[in-house]
Amino acid sequence: MVRMSARKLVRLVFASLIVLSVFALANGATSSSVGQTDKDIRQADISTGESKQIAPQTNNITVIATDSNSWMGKASDDPRARAELVAFNPNGTVLYYNDSHTRYWDVDPVMGTSTTVEYLYADHLNKSECGSEVCTRNGIERVNLSTGEVTDIYSRVTPGKHSTRWHDGDRINESTYAVADIAQDRVFTVNTTTGLIEWSWEAQNDFNPMKSGGSFPEDWTHLNDIEVLDDGRLMVSLRNHDQVVFLDRETGLMENWTLGSDGQHDIVYEQHNPDYIPESDGGPAVLIGDSENNRVVEYQRENSKWNRTWTWQDSQMQWPRDADRLPNGHTLITDSNGNRVFEVNQEGDVVWSIDIAFPYEAERLESGDESTGGQSASALGLASKSSSNENTVSTSNRIGQKESIVGRSWIVLKNIVPGRYMNAFMYILPSWMDPTEVFALLALVLGSLAWVAIEWHWSSRSLTIPWTIHIERKG
Repeated sequence: MVRMSARKLVRLVFASLIVLSVFALANGATSSSVGQTDKDIRQADISTGESKQIAPQTNNITVIATDSNSWMGKASDDPRARAELVAFNPNGTVLYYNDSHTRYWDVDPVMGTSTTVEYLYADHLNKSECGSEVCTRNGIERVNLSTGEVTDIYSRVTPGKHSTRWHDGDRINESTYAVADIAQDRVFTVNTTTGLIEWSWEAQNDFNPMKSGGSFPEDWTHLNDIEVLDDGRLMVSLRNHDQVVFLDRETGLMENWTLGSDGQHDIVYEQHNPDYIPESDGGPAVLIGDSENNRVVEYQRENSKWNRTWTWQDSQMQWPRDADRLPNGHTLITDSNGNRVFEVNQEGDVVWSIDIAFPYEAERLESGDESTGGQSASALGLASKSSSNENTVSTSNRIGQKESIVGRSWIVLKNIVPGRYMNAFMYILPSWMDPTEVFALLALVLGSLAWVAIEWHWSSRSLTIPWTIHIERKG
């Protein structure tokens, strides 16, 4: 009788755990702020200008380019499966929306305009469009966000899809564009009027494919970013080498300027979108989305060396892929697997935030490209903020943060599981799954398996698998 009561109690505990887990998952799926934002954006009536406020108010237009975790960008209705280019007015209403491409990447304001940007896109084409195999059209377009008028700048088709999509480019002048060619592990400049390539740098010129980076030739450098500096140099991100390098178009790689080292993940780990801050703004400094370390970092060049001067991280930060220093000293951060774009002030508090599915890059149209006009962390005296660091700034005013038992547990889990595996896991999840829902899913799966195992043990049954092995000798 006592044994039966104990079994009933155990069953009640497991049943309660499963019910609560299912309830948490159902609640997350139906009340997701990311899903609501996606719905509101797509329902906005841009033509009349009477769409409701979706984003918090700010002082300028905010443009966000989102990625997609599906093959053709149409595999499901989940917001993370649909890439978008969306712009918000300063009052938080939708100014522009486009989801016609498979992927959206870099976004840059066009000099001399107030509402025009250029962006890179990728369209996955099928075999009937490509020939013998799938391929990708990589391109650059310009759009007037107020009128919706789109102008084609330049595009080319590359074979395959993964690690062939151009992530970034930067304009040199009205007719010349610099492209980070991830497909060919190179950088090139192209005359967008004639279509002729005028200059190029091959990573193989300075790096050994057999001793560095990722798998060759499939995804060796994952060259994902380029920035044209005021002095004519190019700053380039070699993601799979954990390095940001500097190129002189006459002499090539400037080895003594390289930031990071292949495999030294405590510096940067498979980074995205480094922004250069010049000496006139307190640099030389580089602001980086340190993606696999789930943080944003800034390095200052002092005595010919790069020293980390600023870090920002919270429990929700998951695979950040862009950070821009704004002229007011704030930092605009794009947290891809955290499904949000947010702005932190000089004290490290979040002062503006919007939940949006799988963002890749964000731009605040106020001063110029990327971190133009923004000062270095050293010049501003910014305090670092880290989720695993006692020397943190106040977080009492942060928007949308969940510094709770779940948040602290999430930090512990992220400290146990290597960043790239955790981010790969988060990459495939639907947009409504936050840490709470992830823990609920784990509780549901592990609880169900444990219950089944216990019931099997109580049943006093054994599992017998008959094996018949035939051995034939051939002469």
